[in-house]
Amino acid sequence: MLATSRWFRWAGPLAVLVLAAILRLWNLGHPRELVFDETFYVKDAWTLFNNGYESTWPDKADALFAAGQANIFLSDPSFVVHPPLGKWLIALGMAFWGADSSWGWRIVTALIGVLAVAVLMLIARRLFGSTVLMLIAGFLLAIDGHAIVMSRVALLDNSVMFFALLGFGAVLLDRDWHAARLAASLARRRDAGVEPAWGPTLWWRPWLLAAGLAFGLTSSVKWSGFYFLAAFGVYVVVVDALARRPAGVPFWLSAALLKQAPANFLLLVPVAAATFLASWTGWFVTRGGYYRDWAETAGAAWTGAFSWVPLPLQSFWHYQVAAYGYHVNVETPHPYQANPLTWLFMIRPTSMYFRSSSVGENGCGFTSCAEAITGIGNPIIWWAATLAAFYLVYRLARYRQWRVGLILTGLAAGYLPWLMYLNRTVFQFYTIAFEPYLILGLTFVIGLLLGEPRGSDGAPVADEERAARRRLAGIRVVVIFLAMAALVSAFFYPLWTGMQTPFLFWQLHIWLPSWR
Repeated sequence: MLATSRWFRWAGPLAVLVLAAILRLWNLGHPRELVFDETFYVKDAWTLFNNGYESTWPDKADALFAAGQANIFLSDPSFVVHPPLGKWLIALGMAFWGADSSWGWRIVTALIGVLAVAVLMLIARRLFGSTVLMLIAGFLLAIDGHAIVMSRVALLDNSVMFFALLGFGAVLLDRDWHAARLAASLARRRDAGVEPAWGPTLWWRPWLLAAGLAFGLTSSVKWSGFYFLAAFGVYVVVVDALARRPAGVPFWLSAALLKQAPANFLLLVPVAAATFLASWTGWFVTRGGYYRDWAETAGAAWTGAFSWVPLPLQSFWHYQVAAYGYHVNVETPHPYQANPLTWLFMIRPTSMYFRSSSVGENGCGFTSCAEAITGIGNPIIWWAATLAAFYLVYRLARYRQWRVGLILTGLAAGYLPWLMYLNRTVFQFYTIAFEPYLILGLTFVIGLLLGEPRGSDGAPVADEERAARRRLAGIRVVVIFLAMAALVSAFFYPLWTGMQTPFLFWQLHIWLPSWR
């Protein structure tokens, strides 16, 4: 069969990656100006690269920066509230292509978007055991508009998504690793005549260490990465406890909770914390960063039991507290802010860039033209994925399938914490952090339509003829859905890339009044 041929297993993923790269890299340098929050992150990246810390800029610096005057930054520190790693990645492209290149300040974010498609396909292959479902998952992420837009603007959230996805993959691999090592250890204990009920404490779990590193990198881009660390830390403890339950120990008193959980904490958290601290190396090794010398000012240093803490760490802690205070209290109104309760329904997508032109202006050949970069996901994909997510909640409660639980853990880690901050000024584009899990959830449901994926928890259908008819109907539904999704992506692509179109064409894409 085609799906099992070696040629298909290699050519299919390669084709999806090429498609993802074309959609993200074509005309990447347009517009040649800072769009939306690029005004913060691109300029911060350049001062970070030059000074080792983010510094301030003179008034009206955006136009000068876009015109090629990139070295007009000042030495005074700037109060930034996000960790440095994402800005270091942006700076990497600027180091190669120059700060005067809009391609240069966006290229790394775009490549991360392409790599995310590759990682998602590897995860889907491992999770579902199906080459077809692997390709469907990669294809959906490759053509979705939200993922495309977030790969084409130099913001931080694409990096949050990518590193969290790496952590998700590491947790998936650790599941198999833990199960195999636990079974082998229990077998050895039984052979030795040792009561195995409590089970061993497994300290060597390389994929758990890798997950700690990945979630540390996620947190080194934005603090929201710590939510992924916490969510998957709890997930691993629960999975470990359930894996040991057949030994006869109640879940609440299992060795996983009393013995393995502390080990898991030491495998995950110190690695993540060390990674987070390492991302601030530029701030530590220079003296110009914001609050860098705070503890050295009169009366600022800690006294009492914590007076032994080095002054740079005291200053660092003070900085983090100040940044946290900013995060939880920012409520400045913004025309494109979106309440987290509306995110799954894509009610208020973020306009990253918009320029209108009259005939003859900026090359406009119509009565009026529009250029837009709007973070609208492909509506067919996004709304179907949202429906799939709600179905997966039911399916987890009904069947307790581990694949569903793992997917929903990723979704919950990226989404649910924001429900604590409904009054904050937040945006729809934050959802890129958990979009891969929406895609995986949708892919899982597609797998059910196509027929149970290999290795699934469902029982086979007894009536082969009825199963064949059902599978044929499922294939038709899936093919129609994928074709519709591709056509909708082609229709919306100009609004994801800033292409100049007639203003009427732009209006045809306003499917909801709140999309204006």
